[in-house]
Order: sequence, then structure tokens, then C-alpha cells
Amino acid sequence: MVYAEAGDLIFKPRNQWHTFWNDGDSLCRILEIIAPGGFEGMFDEMGSMTGPPTLDELRALGHKYGIDEDFESIGRLCQEFGLAFPM
Repeated sequence: MVYAEAGDLIFKPRNQWHTFWNDGDSLCRILEIIAPGGFEGMFDEMGSMTGPPTLDELRALGHKYGIDEDFESIGRLCQEFGLAFPM
């Protein structure tokens, strides 16, 4: 597990499972640089949705952009790390 603080740079290699969250009470901003380009289209599509995406919509987007999600891990991670999932 990797912990980061303000100003830290974290490298997330391809083809490895990863997740991240803000465990503090203050606002967190993340600048994610994705190279090579193309994957940012997924975020553009998510941003143009009129409401929260369904799991089926997220799976379809992931498939379109070559992303494998493990939505079933969300409950376990929330319980293990004391997180509250907003959806």
C-alpha cells in the first residue's frame, strides 16, 4: 500500500489493480497524467452523463476503454478501511 500527502507524486503502473481515496476531512485534488492518451475519453463521457452512472454503464465504458473494474471489491475495501462510499 502507498500513502501520499500533499505534493507527492505516485506512479501507478499499467496492468495492476489500484484504487485511491482521500481519508482526510479536507478537500483533495488529484492530477492524473495518463500516457499514452486516449483513456481520458472515458472521463469526458462520464462528465457528460446527466446523472450518476449505473454499474452497467460503468462496465460498458470500462470495456470500451480497456479497463477492468472490480466493483465487488468496493464493499470489502470500505469495511476494511472504514470508508463511506458516496453512491
